[in-house]
Amino acid sequence: MRSKLQKLGLIFTGLVAGVLISLNFSAVADRSPAPLPVEELRAFADVFNAIKQGYVEPVEDKTLINHAISGMLSNLDPHSAYLDAEAFKELREGTQGEFGGLGIEVGMEDGFVKVVSPIEDTPAFRAGIQAGDLIVKLDDTPVKGMTLSEAVKRMRGKPKTSITLTIMRKDHNAPIVVKITREIIRIQSVRSKVLEPGYGYVRVAQFQENTAASLVEHLNRLGKEGPLKGLVLDLRNDPGGLLHGAIGVSAAFLPRGTLVVSTDGRAPDARREYFATPEDYLRGRGEDFIRKLPAFARDVPMVVLVNAGSASASEIVAGALQDHGRARVVGTQTFGKGSVQTILPLNSQTAIKLTTARYYTPKGRSIQAKGIEPDVVVEESENGSARRVREADLIGHLVGADEKPRSAEESAATPADEAEPPAPRFELGGADDYQLAQAIKLLKGEQIVQNKD
Repeated sequence: MRSKLQKLGLIFTGLVAGVLISLNFSAVADRSPAPLPVEELRAFADVFNAIKQGYVEPVEDKTLINHAISGMLSNLDPHSAYLDAEAFKELREGTQGEFGGLGIEVGMEDGFVKVVSPIEDTPAFRAGIQAGDLIVKLDDTPVKGMTLSEAVKRMRGKPKTSITLTIMRKDHNAPIVVKITREIIRIQSVRSKVLEPGYGYVRVAQFQENTAASLVEHLNRLGKEGPLKGLVLDLRNDPGGLLHGAIGVSAAFLPRGTLVVSTDGRAPDARREYFATPEDYLRGRGEDFIRKLPAFARDVPMVVLVNAGSASASEIVAGALQDHGRARVVGTQTFGKGSVQTILPLNSQTAIKLTTARYYTPKGRSIQAKGIEPDVVVEESENGSARRVREADLIGHLVGADEKPRSAEESAATPADEAEPPAPRFELGGADDYQLAQAIKLLKGEQIVQNKD
């Protein structure tokens, strides 16, 4: 029996090797496959066989392989992941701005689903779900033991159906139980309005396929309201999105050909620069919307509002406008997600999301685990800001350029594990938006109140 298992193990090792080689070629066709670690693959085959022979219930080969791939990726960093057919479909739907569910950006930590950010004007946002909340139960089912994909599938569902979330929050001793009714989530990527005569406000909630083109439309509408003396670009709680969307938004305010962001990774194609040119923000699709840009966009005085919920693509925009002196960045330090995730399709239905590079601002500053520091620090209210989770607080995050790796003891004592005051609840861009009020004062040249550290 043992010799039979050993033979099966060797056969399976060869099979795994063949699969890995084919995936490498299909994902990155122009690179030579890396040498395969035969001894480690033999150990993998032994575990596979042990499960097939002795696990209490039969498990399909496909399920085991998918779990193995998922484990390889999820243990690299918090942003690399295996996308099964359902997750890959949801990713594509999300970039188009419409999908079904609750309206929260989530990740996984210590076996629980962690809320990265609730999306504005969604069921989760209206129910009071906050960044940093840990979802421990979905209806009556504990989350512990689920994969992130499984948890997301349970939270998704038909509109008008309900799900009960049990969450743990740092400043609450007891679990919080919230019943939320699902909706079709339609994210309006760009919103705008005139705050007062001469001062415009544009909010970008997420960077999607048509965000930059939509921004140009909104700028034209604002221009028709009368000449602008100042403009606020609000990127608070914007979790990011598509890179070319960020380049397009930056191109709306920067001279053509200006460097927006650079990336650096191990692979040659991970090292490149992105400029405010149609080649980088259009990617060969559609007409150049920048041609319709109103004249004031390139020289109107600007403030960019950011906070700890501003991540990835929004940090790229804030960093580019800050480095080129085009705008003053106001608010609190951003999230610090300065890594590039490349979607590598394995076939028509599945893919992997792999961290392949780091982002750098035009002046060469790394965003990873540090974020963008505002030119003018203004907290969320006169009483300060809630302590929010940032990239550097995530277990297993990609270490930043100037960051020293933390020991297990230091990670366990991270400030993210301390009691946090509840985040202020107010409408971004509303009458009680303290940071926005200070931004307008800054544009007018008036004295503003900066909070104490």
